[in-house]
Amino acid sequence: MATRKQLWHPDEVRQKIQASQLINRLTDHINSEKPLMDSSQVTAAIKLLGKVLPDLSATAITGEDGGPLKVMFETVYERPKG
Repeated sequence: MATRKQLWHPDEVRQKIQASQLINRLTDHINSEKPLMDSSQVTAAIKLLGKVLPDLSATAITGEDGGPLKVMFETVYERPKG
């Protein structure tokens, strides 16, 4: 087995691991028939996720030099086999 280059996790990796644990816990709570978390735990988990994950509603996607985004589609036709 190869040795690890770093013996510790960088802060960014640690935050991603913690975020995935919060997401898993919230998902289990949502999919469960009985509540697994009380309202204060759900609120705390959502607030912690807001600090780790970017808010996608504030993300802008633009083209070159901030101009409009060009979207191109390609249609490929294939002959049926047989």
